[in-house]
Amino acid sequence: MLEFVLPLLFGFLALYLISVRFSRTRRDGEPPLVNGWIPFLGKALEFRKNAHGFLAAHKEKHGDVFTVLIAGKYMTFIMNPLLYPYVIKHGKQLDFHEFSDQVAPVTFGYPPVRSGKFPGMDEHIQRSFRLLQGDNLDNLTESMMGNLMLVFHKDYLDGESEWRTESMYQFCNSVMFEATFLTMYGKPAHTNRHSGMVMLRQDFVKFDNMFPLLIARIPISLLGGTKTIRDKLINYFHPQRMSTWSNTSGFIKERAALFEQYDCMGDVDKAAHHFAILWASVGNTVPATFWAMYYLLTHPEALAVVREEIHCVLKVSGLEADHNRDVTFTREQLDSLLYLESAINESLRLSSASMNIRVAQEDFSLRLEGERSIGVRKGDIISLYPQSMHMDPEIYENPEMYKFDRYVEDGKEKTDFYKDGQKLKYYRMPFGSGSTKCPGRYFAVNEIKQFLSLLLLRFDMEVLEGQEPCSLDSSRAGLGILLPATDVQIHYRPRQAREEEGDLCIKEE
Repeated sequence: MLEFVLPLLFGFLALYLISVRFSRTRRDGEPPLVNGWIPFLGKALEFRKNAHGFLAAHKEKHGDVFTVLIAGKYMTFIMNPLLYPYVIKHGKQLDFHEFSDQVAPVTFGYPPVRSGKFPGMDEHIQRSFRLLQGDNLDNLTESMMGNLMLVFHKDYLDGESEWRTESMYQFCNSVMFEATFLTMYGKPAHTNRHSGMVMLRQDFVKFDNMFPLLIARIPISLLGGTKTIRDKLINYFHPQRMSTWSNTSGFIKERAALFEQYDCMGDVDKAAHHFAILWASVGNTVPATFWAMYYLLTHPEALAVVREEIHCVLKVSGLEADHNRDVTFTREQLDSLLYLESAINESLRLSSASMNIRVAQEDFSLRLEGERSIGVRKGDIISLYPQSMHMDPEIYENPEMYKFDRYVEDGKEKTDFYKDGQKLKYYRMPFGSGSTKCPGRYFAVNEIKQFLSLLLLRFDMEVLEGQEPCSLDSSRAGLGILLPATDVQIHYRPRQAREEEGDLCIKEE
């Protein structure tokens, strides 16, 4: 027995001595410091298990600013949303790109854009995102609508009126993955749909399951067959194959043309960039769509109000929800769906767990409100964790409750939310903040609106009884929208037209 106990004791002693020898000590003016007792990992395991609970407990103990060692990085968390603007507007000594430049290339398999090998490329890439915003959304909206109708009709609206059973996440993933792919990258020659889409989606899910480990910079060689899967996904976007596709979005066309200007960029590197955009397009949008759909289907009042609003928009526009022809929503019509947008924003509030980070470029003193400031060291990460704000009962009454109209007030979008009696500039942050806010956020919300509008117009759908309420899988905390811990079974059938739908509409004179 002793021969087993002694090595364990020596092992624990060695870990303790290493943690004491190499752990950081707090300097005057710095926030409270939490090292943890495990060298390098620090508090990573506790954070990954329940990030929101972990941060809430340390806020209670240390106040609204504190530093934690997590997986080799010292992260200073700003927990008071009234302090967010001081971090977001501080661009000189706090930088996001250092982190993304390190993580994205090793995750998606392309060389760093800012390495000096591709002069000017980063600026051109940033400018290309304008094609996902403003008037450029019109073409994307029209294309996405047609592609959603295509997938719905081919796979789910084949004329049979019987109830069918499906897994909700699988349903969302199947429709949104393919419709988004077709909208962004276009269609193959001589047909409307790409072959091998099911296998592509399955491989994407396998890669996505490893995404948290890749972001944590675990070498891909240690993750089983993940590199083989990634190589297969990248190969799907080989420039020679993409050159045969039609109806490609202006966004992807501009990026492809940009890559062609750099002779030193190989075809596999170009393909890897396109693959990264696929992940950015669906990696968070699919779970966001799931949660928006789940909350509507499990809240009959919300479902009825949103469905009526959709019919109203069509009627006011002089259109009827004719089940024998395709439906078209303009961007302006989607923008007018006030209750649907509120319902989506509420589901985003409940399901998002993104982490807004900046990397300190030098040792400096970060000025907060009044005379308050904190010492920051070069290389440290300053982090905002909006989930803590989203679940703050002072800001949101009954924050764990789904209220589909939480963001509606007096017939307009509600934007007044308060902390300590002060109006918040940032009160809902599922897409990041400042200059690093997700450039595709408008397209993503439009996609979800289109999906849900067609769903409510074209389907009768219910969550099967006897299932436990769906909960969040917190293992992806810090990376965006959380996935469901388990899938949900639904049944559905094509919806028959109802004469009374839209009768509550009031046309403005």
